Amino acid sequence: MSGRALFCQPRRIGRGAALTLVFASVLVAGAATGSLPEAGDKPRSDGAPSAAPVGHDVARAAEQAAADGTSPMEAAQRAVSRSGDRWAAVYSPGEYEEFEETLDGRYTGVGLWAREREGRIEVTKVGDDTPAADAGIRAGDRLRSVDGEKVDGRPVTEVVSLLRGETTGESAGSTVRLGLERGTRAWHETVRRVRLSRDTVTVRELASGVTVVEVAAFTKGSGDEVRTAVREAPAGTGIVLDLRGNSGGLVAEAVTAASAFLDGGLVATYDVEGEQRALHAEPGGDTTRPLVALVDGGTMSAAELLTGALQDRGRAVVVGSRTFGKGSVQMPTELPDGSVAELTVGHYRTPSGRGVDGHGLTPDLEADGEALRRAETVLSGLGR
Repeated sequence: MSGRALFCQPRRIGRGAALTLVFASVLVAGAATGSLPEAGDKPRSDGAPSAAPVGHDVARAAEQAAADGTSPMEAAQRAVSRSGDRWAAVYSPGEYEEFEETLDGRYTGVGLWAREREGRIEVTKVGDDTPAADAGIRAGDRLRSVDGEKVDGRPVTEVVSLLRGETTGESAGSTVRLGLERGTRAWHETVRRVRLSRDTVTVRELASGVTVVEVAAFTKGSGDEVRTAVREAPAGTGIVLDLRGNSGGLVAEAVTAASAFLDGGLVATYDVEGEQRALHAEPGGDTTRPLVALVDGGTMSAAELLTGALQDRGRAVVVGSRTFGKGSVQMPTELPDGSVAELTVGHYRTPSGRGVDGHGLTPDLEADGEALRRAETVLSGLGR
């Protein structure tokens, strides 16, 4: 089984429980989210113990179940539920295959992005040429129900699970009935789930000449795409690195993205089962071009790691709102029946030693609805 570290939010898979998803909301159709932890979750402190004993307990429970002729996966799920590991997940072989596909930017969904705002689920973006776009759904629409289940007050991750059909085992080709609201109009749309390929890095140039590099998630290859975007940006112009709604992914890709803006040096430190390790940028990044990083409450894990590095090392001005606060590292363990447990094995810190887990990162400049405009203003000052 791969030993790659993930700084993202895995699904928590339990018997009879709704599945929450790998990238918080990235997988419905790549959703950006401002969601808070699920009800009852308490972020652990920076000094939270390593999860090594938890991993051992889960593995032992699975091995004992295999010896007894019962389900190792179910035994592992019970052990995880007792462990208090907030980010742990247990996957069937098929679910884990799908999990890894998401790291390649592939997923099943309807093509919309969503977030929670004041207890309601709001559509923030609709992908071009997707079922959601074909149904006429637009950014700003309120999602009221999914297949008859009301979604107000529910964590956005659970809503994502309903949209994907995770709770009922639905797959691409199945349909989902959405209750929607736009102003005074309320209506229903039935849309079909499809397999979609998500380009997690998009680049555009504003009228001011500023280049916006938006990274929705750190999937395979996204770090190199960021470096390419920086190299190809017009000379003498500033860059906005938009990490709003980026709920994490592969740490190696986040480090590669950091290398676009740093000339080597420390990106983060982290511990795995008590052993301290460090992540370093590659030399040769662009260290002179003005840079603003945009963040919000949906900026999590690997995206927070990148933000913390750029902020601590004085490379970027961070604009937006406080980030989510997930600073833990998951690693996979294969169980006797081929299922996989993703368990927390450590926590990371920014170059200056700040812990992120349960706290998040505070921007240098607070901004909400006008965040991009504020970023342009900051860049104009940095350019001078």
